[in-house]
Amino acid sequence: MSSELHRKEAESQGSVPIAVVTVSDTRTPETDVSGQRIRALAEAAGHVVVAYRIVKDEPEQVLQALEELAASPARLIIFNGGTGIGRRDRTYDVISRAIEKPLPGFGELFRMLSYEQVGAAAMLSRATAGVYRDKVVFSTPGSPNAVQLAMEKLILPEIQHLAWELVR
Repeated sequence: MSSELHRKEAESQGSVPIAVVTVSDTRTPETDVSGQRIRALAEAAGHVVVAYRIVKDEPEQVLQALEELAASPARLIIFNGGTGIGRRDRTYDVISRAIEKPLPGFGELFRMLSYEQVGAAAMLSRATAGVYRDKVVFSTPGSPNAVQLAMEKLILPEIQHLAWELVR
């Protein structure tokens, strides 16, 4: 079956339940522009955000959120923040260790598309994705432009296909 036929079959499954996690030491629900953007873009595309939270960039908090949301009705979990190379950027480290089936193409494509926007600084991103406990997990940088790029160019165009592949 071609990817086009897969997409058509996946579309018949309807909306996809999504969980959103912002990883930040400073954001609040009121100041979380990136988390709000992910939620708005997902809902505008007809999907349902079933969980949303903000956690500190502490490995145990990131892992706890991942484990709790992997047990939730969400089929996709989208983390934003903590993917850089700074001392406090630890989301990638937790997510990449937990992933059971990596999707390296996500990070590769994200950095390629990001390069068009920010130039060589794109190499500092450790955006990643994969499957964890039968959920698709994405980890994107926390900037509003980065989450918009990831959502519009990569995640939303394939969201139903991704979710369908896990249950077919």
